[in-house]
Amino acid sequence: MPIPRLSLERTALLVIDVQEKLLPTIFDADRVVANCAAALRIAETLGLPAIVTEQYTKGLGHSTPAILEAAGSHAKIFEKTRFSALTPEVDALLSARRCDDVLICGVEAHVCVQQTVLDLLASGRQPFLLTDAISAGRVDQIAPAFRRMERTGATASGVLGAAYEILGDAAHPQFRAVLGIVKTLRAPLTLP
Repeated sequence: MPIPRLSLERTALLVIDVQEKLLPTIFDADRVVANCAAALRIAETLGLPAIVTEQYTKGLGHSTPAILEAAGSHAKIFEKTRFSALTPEVDALLSARRCDDVLICGVEAHVCVQQTVLDLLASGRQPFLLTDAISAGRVDQIAPAFRRMERTGATASGVLGAAYEILGDAAHPQFRAVLGIVKTLRAPLTLP
C-alpha cells in the first residue's frame, strides 16, 4: 500500500466553515482562525487551489474577516447547506485541477470536517488533516472524530508539517516566503 505523500502538483486546500457566528462556540477559535488563515496564505504562495466553504450563511454568517482576507481573490468560496463540504461544485473544482490530495481544516471536527473527509475518501481522494487548524464546540468530540477519520484512511498532519512536505527542499524558490507564514502559526491550548 502506498504511503500518502503531499505534492505541489496534486494538492488543494479546503477550509471548512470558519464563520463569524459559529466561532464563539468553538474551542480555541483564535488558533483555528490564525492557522486556517496561514494555510490559505501558504496555498496562495505555492499556487495551490484553495476552497473556502460557508455553512448556511443566512443563520451562521460569512467567513470571519481574517479568513476572507487570507482567501483574497485566490480562493473560491462556496456556500452550502450539506454538512459535507464535498459539494458538486467543490468536487468539480478538485477534479478539474486534478487534486487527489486535499488539506482539510476548519470546523466542526465531528460534523462538517468528518463528513467531508469520509466523502473525500469515498471519492478516491486522500484527505490530510491539518490538526492544528481543526476544532469543535464540544472538546470531547474532537479526539473521537480524529480517530475515526484516521482509521478510515485520512492522514494527520499539521499546517507546518504539510507546508514543509509540499516544499520538499529548503532550496524551493518559495521557501523563505512560506517560512515567514509558518512563523505565525499558533499551537493548541491543549491537545484533545
